[in-house]
Amino acid sequence: MTAEIPRPLQGAASPAPADSGHRFDAGRRWDASLSLAFASRPHGREGAARTRLVRARHHGPLRVQRPFYPEPHQVGRVDPCHVYLLHPPGGLVSGDALTVDIRVEPSAHAVLTTPAATKLYRADSHAVAWSQTNRFAVEDDGLLEWLPQETIGFDGSRGEQLTEIALQGSARCLGWEIMALGRPASQLPFESGRIEQRFRLSRDGLPLWLERQPLDPAHRRFVGRWGQGGATVQATLWAAGVEDAGGAVGALRAALPARPNWAVTQRHGVLLLRYLGSSRNEAWDLCCAAWHVLRPLLAGRGVCEPRIWRT
Repeated sequence: MTAEIPRPLQGAASPAPADSGHRFDAGRRWDASLSLAFASRPHGREGAARTRLVRARHHGPLRVQRPFYPEPHQVGRVDPCHVYLLHPPGGLVSGDALTVDIRVEPSAHAVLTTPAATKLYRADSHAVAWSQTNRFAVEDDGLLEWLPQETIGFDGSRGEQLTEIALQGSARCLGWEIMALGRPASQLPFESGRIEQRFRLSRDGLPLWLERQPLDPAHRRFVGRWGQGGATVQATLWAAGVEDAGGAVGALRAALPARPNWAVTQRHGVLLLRYLGSSRNEAWDLCCAAWHVLRPLLAGRGVCEPRIWRT
């Protein structure tokens, strides 16, 4: 699939002198949005149900492939719907704004991932930044699994990532965010720019987890041992709705390799696992291993890895 190229305004023979016509120009903000809704619907055998993608609206270069149903049916459970979110440009530059809005209706189960890493490119202006907003609403007894591949922040990138999760009743959610800063293997560290991450998770309108994390190499927190400590890769995994969150913490500590660069805890029923290190593969493997432990507790079924991860 190819990216959409912004077109000049009708009647304009050529770009204005102040506008080079390049997609990096601040005057050519590249907005994209995607709105999806999932609902449980009867399917096949008597009493069986399957999660259906009942709404899919998009604007700009952000859309989905067809829904997949790779998991075998389990009696008494709703079949999950797997969806891949596609962003053909593959990254964000100055002025870009991506918005993803996901709703999971009662008893539905959606699994969302991305086909490749998201890249955050160097800003071309100190006045213009990119933004990436993910909003998730999960209704009573619904389950959302948000499993994107990692994000790579190039040197000089400037922007904001916002993740909002609104749970209702007994809704459940599991997700992660893996951030790799710079390209150390190419001798291109993250030495300038600023990326700000914000997380907001609530249940029935009451906040359970609020977090703001600026990643700024000019700040002493970035290199201080009490902060980033010079780490180039970090990951946060969250799970909400586990019946015994304390028991889940113990299960993770027993199942995952004991290393000083990760830790797990829970508060207000929200389980958080953190990684801070220098390897994207290590962070990814850790999150996947934690998913293997937590998914049976949340969904009553083992993991079914999206095939796109192996292509």
